[in-house]
Amino acid sequence: MNMSLRTSHKHRHVDIIVADGFVLSELASIADTLRIANRVIARQFFSWTFHSSRGGVIMSPSGISVETDPVPERPAADIVFMIGNVDPEYGGVSLGPIVSRYRYAGALVHLLAESATRYIRERGERDAHTTHWENLQVIRETMFDCGSDLALAREERGVVTCAGMGATVDVMLDLIGRLASPSVKANVADILLHEHVRDLSTLQPFSGARVTDTGDEIVNRSIRIMQTHIEDPLRISDIVAELGISSRRLERRFVNALNTTPHNYYRRIRLMTAKNLVLNTNMSLCEIGMTCGFHSGFAAVFKGLFGVTPAMMRRRSHQLRSSRGFHEIA
Repeated sequence: MNMSLRTSHKHRHVDIIVADGFVLSELASIADTLRIANRVIARQFFSWTFHSSRGGVIMSPSGISVETDPVPERPAADIVFMIGNVDPEYGGVSLGPIVSRYRYAGALVHLLAESATRYIRERGERDAHTTHWENLQVIRETMFDCGSDLALAREERGVVTCAGMGATVDVMLDLIGRLASPSVKANVADILLHEHVRDLSTLQPFSGARVTDTGDEIVNRSIRIMQTHIEDPLRISDIVAELGISSRRLERRFVNALNTTPHNYYRRIRLMTAKNLVLNTNMSLCEIGMTCGFHSGFAAVFKGLFGVTPAMMRRRSHQLRSSRGFHEIA
């Protein structure tokens, strides 16, 4: 990644901008990694302050809040991180002017997950940026199709879009390695028990191109096939034919690796895709069912896994949004 900041020994200041309903784990990954870096360097190499559009106390869905100052009109930070709301439909303020303000001041801008998604939607740019794979599903169904190979982070003209979540630590370690030194980066990773620091061009697990490792390559390959056939689900017999193994052998491997059958696992990932679209788009429920390969009986199958119909889940979600609640629907 062609970072615009060069390695040096000068002090660096970081602005962390949060929205109502920010992801707490992302905030902690930023602030704690900077804190540990200062400990390793044995001086305050990094400083940071918390900001929001209006200032004041900003709450996360975890029930933990942070005191913030308003976003400065004339930023003095070297680096800025923007953490979005867990609700992709959250209004808030447009990111464009804030990003432009920081870029004009020479800061390197990082947009995590929902902030990255909003930036992509506002600008209509498809392939220059990345976001969390779950948000990609929403973009594909509501705006435009874009590449399926989602990296952990990408930089374009001084704006780094990131997957967020657990990848935030990888982004922070990469930044520390470039601004402090590779040895500081390694020491911070050791303290965090972060055994493998991923290159930021690494593809996200479950992004459609890579699968979270189950420990069984046959299972991994079959899941990859399933993920690429959500709207047009295959029969298990078609999957085993492509893999060149028997149905019994595939079922045994799934039970050993995941304690479920291939059929049940396939149905679950299609329903998890449907749940994401129910909560985060305005697509009709019929359209969602068809998109996820359920041409009949969608509501009943959905309720069988989640305990409520898709209509009820969407209604509860809207009620929480209208009350400015940030609790996630089970």
